[in-house]
Amino acid sequence: MQRWFEVGEVPQGLGPTVVTLGNFDGVHRGHREVLGRVVREAAERGATPVAVTFDPHPVAVLYPDRAPAAVMSLAQRLDALETVGLGATLVIEFTREFAQQTPEEFVESVFVRALHASVVVVGKDTRFGVRNSGDVETLRTLGRAHGFEVITLEDVGDGDERARWSSTQLRAELLDGSVEHAAEILGRPHVVSGTVVHGDHRGRELGYPTANLSQDHEGLVPSDGVYAGWLLRRDLPVDAPDRTLPAAVSVGTNPTFDGQQRRVEAYVLDRTDLDLYGERVSVEFVSLLRPTLRFDSIDELVVQMEQDVARCREILSAIVPS
Repeated sequence: MQRWFEVGEVPQGLGPTVVTLGNFDGVHRGHREVLGRVVREAAERGATPVAVTFDPHPVAVLYPDRAPAAVMSLAQRLDALETVGLGATLVIEFTREFAQQTPEEFVESVFVRALHASVVVVGKDTRFGVRNSGDVETLRTLGRAHGFEVITLEDVGDGDERARWSSTQLRAELLDGSVEHAAEILGRPHVVSGTVVHGDHRGRELGYPTANLSQDHEGLVPSDGVYAGWLLRRDLPVDAPDRTLPAAVSVGTNPTFDGQQRRVEAYVLDRTDLDLYGERVSVEFVSLLRPTLRFDSIDELVVQMEQDVARCREILSAIVPS
């Protein structure tokens, strides 16, 4: 998949395209329905399937105090978009100046002159242009004027209110620790990625050495708690036997030790021989076991950790990692 980070990077000789527009935070099942339609339409028409997205999120620029937490980093979003079969993604830097474009100016500069769109695929609630003044009917009018077709898709989901396929619902589930429901919306486990760094080494002293993710990790961290999950060692070959490992994952500040810094750390089940420092890893969240607790003694903590590990082993033994 080609990645363009401004309109000027789009090749001048680009042929006809089938285009969609959105933030695509999470690249969840609803997004994939739209993106899949783009890919299919492009294949039928001999065109290039293209997604247009923004960075940062428009709300973060226009209303910073109301900005939603990002489910994915831009790099994670682009990697996920690549998996659906797109030919290219155009990332437009969203600024206050850009936000002043009229719907007509945006469509003409991006869809018409840059991308030579023959078809634009959007959801029925799509809005664009200054003060969100453009809607689907605006797009249809502009399509008739500039020679592109507009395909509108209805909202998609499985009928369960808690599994609505939207970034808003996905974000809410993660912040509630409901990683199982988040996975239903995503169609896969939620992932947080980072580099393994040194921590306080308390886990090793207790017999449960953990891989601590760097504070510049990517991906929205679920609410504090202990989770069953998988540790994916991204620097290893795909077919390496130790690439994907079952893990007990802790999110929180280690209140038993009066910790202050919120961390994501993973203990690989039944392994004390791993040296992961400096490796790029991803943590896949499968199931919430319990909230983070403060224990009155280290002995109580160790007993609970033993129970957590046993429960993780039980849950993960019945699952094939993604």
